[in-house]
Formats: sequence, C-alpha cells, structure tokens
Amino acid sequence: MTSRYLPYLVVAALAGVLILGAAMLGSRTAPADLVLLNGKIVTVDPDRPEVQAVASRGQWIVAVGSDEEIRAHIGPDTRVVDLEGRLAIPGFVEGHGHFLGLGTAKMILDLTQADSWDQLVQMVAESARSAEPGEWILGRGWHQDKWVPAPPGTVDGVPPHHALSRVSPDNPVLLTHASGHGSIANAMALELAGIDRDTPDPPGGTIVRGADGEATGYLRQAAQGLARRVQARADDQRTAEQRQAHFREQVRLAGEEAIRYGVTSFHDAGASLAEIDGFRALADAGELPVRLYAMVRGASPAALERRLPEYRLLGYGDHFLTVRSIKTQLDGALGTHGAWLLEPYADNPETAGLPQLDPEELRRIAEVAIRHGFQVNTHAIGDRGNQETLNIYEEVFRANPEKTDLRWRIEHAQHLDPADVPRFAELGVIASMQANHCTSDGPWVPQRVGQERARTGAYVWRSLLDAGAVVTNGTDVPVEPIDPLVSFHASITRELPDGSYFFPEQRKTREEALYSYTMAGAISAFEEDVKGSITPGKLADIVVLSHDIMTVPASQVRDAHVLYTVLGGQVVYQR
Repeated sequence: MTSRYLPYLVVAALAGVLILGAAMLGSRTAPADLVLLNGKIVTVDPDRPEVQAVASRGQWIVAVGSDEEIRAHIGPDTRVVDLEGRLAIPGFVEGHGHFLGLGTAKMILDLTQADSWDQLVQMVAESARSAEPGEWILGRGWHQDKWVPAPPGTVDGVPPHHALSRVSPDNPVLLTHASGHGSIANAMALELAGIDRDTPDPPGGTIVRGADGEATGYLRQAAQGLARRVQARADDQRTAEQRQAHFREQVRLAGEEAIRYGVTSFHDAGASLAEIDGFRALADAGELPVRLYAMVRGASPAALERRLPEYRLLGYGDHFLTVRSIKTQLDGALGTHGAWLLEPYADNPETAGLPQLDPEELRRIAEVAIRHGFQVNTHAIGDRGNQETLNIYEEVFRANPEKTDLRWRIEHAQHLDPADVPRFAELGVIASMQANHCTSDGPWVPQRVGQERARTGAYVWRSLLDAGAVVTNGTDVPVEPIDPLVSFHASITRELPDGSYFFPEQRKTREEALYSYTMAGAISAFEEDVKGSITPGKLADIVVLSHDIMTVPASQVRDAHVLYTVLGGQVVYQR
C-alpha cells in the first residue's frame, strides 16, 4: 500500500475505534439480533484476522471473537446460526457490473449458451415462433471466438445476417456481443435503423460490410446505436406503468441473482440520471435488494456541471445507495477489435482499435468531476486507451493540487504498456479489474495482440500489486456470470478451460484475491469505514461458504457455493 492511501486508512481506523466503543457500550444493554457461531471467520481485518463467531444488532456488527465471548450477546430473541466449522467472509463487493443489465439478461435470450452460430440461429428461430409480428427479439452473450466449429463465410469472425434473417422475417432482431461492444442485427432491424450500403459509419463505430459493400449485420461499437435507438423508441410506446413495472422487475431479478452468489454490494458501472432517480425511489421505500454504488453515465459535461450536486448521495437509504462517481468509456473491447492499442492488432493489422470518446471530452468531464468532488471511472481496455486515460488524469490532478484523496479509477485496465504499470500507484489510480475476463479471454488474447504483448501487458494484476496499486475484482456481469468464486479461482490460478495457465506469474495470493473482492472494493468506493471487513462498527454483510476457499486445493474452489448471505444483519439467502 502506497503512502497516498494511508490518510484515509487512518481515518477509517479512528472511526472504527469510536464506533466500536459505542457498540461495546450498547452490547451491555441489548442482546444481538443475529449470532454466527462455531465457524472459521476470516475478517479481512488485520487487527483480528480470524475469529470463531460474530454478533450483529440491527444492520451493524457489534462484536467478534471466540464462541465463548460471543455467546454473551445471545438473548431470548437472538437468531443463532451454527456454522458447523464453515468459512464466513465479508460480503462480496462486485467491483464492476451492470445492475440493470443483469436484470435484463434474465429477461432476454441468453446467448452464452450458444456454442455455435447454428445454435444461435436456432434460438432466435424458436423465439420468433412465439413472438408477435414486429416485436423485437433481443439477446446477449455470444462470442465468435467460442463458436465450434467456426462458421464459414465470416467477416471479422461473424457470419452475414442472412441465415438469421430467414428464421425471423417478421421480427427485428438485435443480438449483443458478450462484451457489449458489438451486435448482430437481422435484415428487418437493419431496415428499421436505416442501415444500407450507403450509410456512413458513425463516429466511434463501424458498420461491418462484406466484399460487396453490403452491411453484414455486424455493428461494432457506436454503430450499435443506430439500431438501439430504433428499439428504444419501440420501448417508449409503453405506458409509464409498464416502464415502471419493467424497471422493478429488472431490479428484482438482478438483486435475486446477486444475493444468491453472496454479492452484498454492487458497483453499477453506468446508470443514467433517470435510472438513479428510480434507485433513489426504491431506496426511500427500503426496496433496494443490495447496496448500490451507482456511477453516473450518459450526461454531457454541461448537464453534469448543472446537475451533479443534486445527485451526490452518500450512504443514502441506510447505506443502500451511494452516488459520487462518473462513468466514462474511452475505448471498446479486445474481442471486437475495439480496444484502442498503441500498435495494430496481430490478427487484424489494418486497425489498432478506436476511441469511443474524444479524449478532449474525457478531459472536460474530468474537470467537471474534480470541481464537484466526484470520482471518475473510465472504461479503458487497450494499452493506448489506458495510457491516454492516465495522461488526462495526471494533467487534471496537477492542475488541481489542492484536491486530494480522489481515488479515480480505470475500469478493466486489461492490456497495459508495462511503462504505465507503476503510474497507477504513483497517481493513486485504482485498477478496477475483473479476474474472470483473464481466464475467459485468455485462449484468444495472444491472437489479438501477439504472445509477447500478452505476456507483458495482459491482465497484469501481480505487476500492479507489486507496484503498490489498489486492484479490485468483479465480473462485469452480464458480460460474465456474477459468481465471485469464478473470479476468485481465476485470481489465484489463471487457469484456462483446457487446463493450461495464462501467464501464471501474474497470480494473486488467496489473501490478495479475497482482499480484492472485499476491502479493495470498499476502498474504491470510499466506503472502507462501513464495509470490506467483519469488524465491530461496520455493516453486518457476511457470506458463508460450503468450502474453505482459503485452504482447499485450488481445483475445489470451483466446487464451493454460498450457504448463507447476510445483508445488514438479516439472512437474505439460505441454500
């Protein structure tokens, strides 16, 4: 940990001491509401790293210690759970996901299940048979590098839309890539979007075309917006009551999935102001199912300048909603050749990717953010995207030396120039990474950037940690499943599906992996005083697992599952 982070850790420690004193005083007068006994509780608190038992009252942890010590907190109405020696850890912090996107993914075609192009076409055909004419068919999760066998006649790895269009002649279809950075549209969707051979590429996007100049249906990056805007207009035809019901169902499904996997806090990487209004209304009603750290996205610098103050929410709704950050996106994804690289792609030398945002626009957003005390969290995957982001951050920091404890982030930080690795710690920039991307993408990353560039720059969290940077964890759900144990396993093994390892010298230790999913997530959201460890005075967000992931053989980590999820001292999930 670099000295840049010491001040807020000291503040957190002092706050913890004061809250602990109050909690200890209160424990003499009132019993706990919940007690967990007879476990191995890894607290992620260096002052008391492992205990047997924990007690909570209301939302808060009031005591940790031995079974004997904690039994003193049991009263006639206390719920007591015997852990039977199981491992309990702090609730997982999903460090980067898309909350409403997770809910939506449960309501549309799950294309992660399509192992081939033919299977994807068949899924659409089945959906079209039951759809009303004109109804949009939506799906997400396909990845051309995972189709076996590879389909013939592809353009940039994706077949033209014709087979898809034949099975869905009466319905517009839009199928989003697993990364979210590309989509396949059928003939009807292309027609509704006004896309033909003469349609120019929009800034930051590509309408992929065949040798004949006709659109193949593959829309890369910002070109997806041409079809999405038409689909959004169809959604706008719904009544206000229908839109509200849809929003609530998104939230319900996303929360249900998160809780099932032990995720008690969720960093929502991009919510519009209207969506944040919806979250705030649910928080007011006590109906948010998990704690959200929502990042403002989609507003212009002028709108941000005008409206940010009214959207700054810290621990709102009993610590269920915090808004103090802005999400931006500088480039795309490696899978769609959209990540912005310093050198051309090894498997497509005609391109080095492209920015999704003018760097000057990012600078303007950063200047607005620092004036209003907002964190900036920028999506950057390619090495040039990361370098440009670090450059802009550094310039804005230098222009505002009085502004400290900023904790700005780069979301993903997947492929770095080795020279930029130490800059994260030097600037106090947090690397918000998702370990499961490494093992999911590992089989094809060397094809994109070459073996040596992959070795020195791809998913280099060991190098970042050794340099003193804060590295968080997550899944980027619905790009990948939300299961934290998959990312934990990826963190400590970097094992690929075929049993080989993706540059294993970049592994984390198990302690580092757990920290990245708990305390580092709390730090990256300015919430280390109330989250991230099982410490008296902090929120009682706790997960109980079937296997001790800190000691079992690495191969057994993937067999572990959540037995209990405790959120604010309430058992909200029990397997």
